[in-house]
Amino acid sequence: MNPLAHRLVPALAALALVVAGCANSSASTTPSASSAASAAASSGTAGSALTVGLGYIPSVQFAQFYYAQQRGLYKAAGLDVTLQNEIDSDLIVKVGQGSIAIGIGDGTSIIPAVSQGIPVVYTATMYGTFPDIVIAKAGAGITKPADLKGKKIGIPGKYGSSWIMLQALLKSASLTTDDVQIVTFPKFTQAAALQQGQVDAATGFTNNEPIQLKNAGFETVSLTVDSIVPLPGPGLVTGTATLKSKTDALKAFTKATLQAMTDIAADPQKGLDATFALVPELATDKPLQAQILAATIATWKNARTPAAPYGAIDTAGWQQSLDFMTGLGLVPNVVQASGLTDASLLP
Repeated sequence: MNPLAHRLVPALAALALVVAGCANSSASTTPSASSAASAAASSGTAGSALTVGLGYIPSVQFAQFYYAQQRGLYKAAGLDVTLQNEIDSDLIVKVGQGSIAIGIGDGTSIIPAVSQGIPVVYTATMYGTFPDIVIAKAGAGITKPADLKGKKIGIPGKYGSSWIMLQALLKSASLTTDDVQIVTFPKFTQAAALQQGQVDAATGFTNNEPIQLKNAGFETVSLTVDSIVPLPGPGLVTGTATLKSKTDALKAFTKATLQAMTDIAADPQKGLDATFALVPELATDKPLQAQILAATIATWKNARTPAAPYGAIDTAGWQQSLDFMTGLGLVPNVVQASGLTDASLLP
C-alpha cells in the first residue's frame, strides 16, 4: 500500500461505517454528544425522554441532530434527547424492541426487517437521494452500468444497502453479479483498493469516497441508482409501540430535526459549528468536513420530488423498492408498502 493510500484507509473506512452501519465491533456512544444530552436531562420529563440511535461512527452527516441538540431546539420542545451511536443491524432491532425510541435506517434495512416481523416503521426521510454509489477511476472507461461487465468490483460484503444497490445497477444493464468479479473488503478499504488499481470499481457513498479520493488527487466517476430504482435513503425509524406511546414527543423531535435541516441548508456553517462542538475530533480537518457536509445536504432532496419539504416520504418509491427487493428474493415474507411507512409525525 502506498503512503497516500495508507492515509486514506482510516478515514474512508470510518465514514463508510457510518452510513453502512455494518461492523463487528460493539456499539459506542459519542462522549461529547452524550454529555450534552445529560446536561439537558434535568429539564426533561420521563415522557419527553428520547434515546436516538445514529450510525456507528460520529460524523458531520448527522449535523442536523447535533445542531438541534447543541442549539437547544430539542430542549425548547420539552425533550430530553440522548444521541447514541449504534451498529445498524443492532439499531433496527433495538428500535423495534423500544429500547431506542427512534433511529436512522434506510429502505434496504426496513423492508427485510418488517418482512421478518420486526415492528418498525419509517417516519421521515433524511436522505431523499439514496447515497450508495459505485465509483471508478475517471478516464478508465466506466461511465455507465453496462461498462461494469467483466470488471472487478470492490465491496465490503454481499449484504446490506451497497449490495442491493449494486444489483440494481447491474440489472439496469441486463447484468447480474455473475457478470462481474466481486472482491470483498470486510474492513471497508475498497476505495483505497480502487486507488491502488486492485479493483476496477468500488461501492461507496456519494458524500464520502469521491470527496476523500479527490482530496488525494484521485478523480472518480460515480454511478448512481436513484434514477433506476428509487431505493429509500436513510430516515427516521421508530417502533410501532413507541409510535403510539410517545407520539407527541416523537412529533416534537421530528419537527425540531427538520427545522435543523432547514437552518443548516441555509447556512452550513451552523451545522459545522454544532458538529465540532459535540464531536471535537472532527474539527481536525475543517475543510474536508465542510465538503462532506455540502455533499450530504445535496442528498437531502432528490430530482424526483424537488418541491417536497424535508422529511416527506416518497410512497411511490417505497413501492418500487419493495417490488425490486422482492424480485431479488430479499423479502422472505409478504409485506405491504403501506406497512413500511407512517407520515403521521411529519409537520
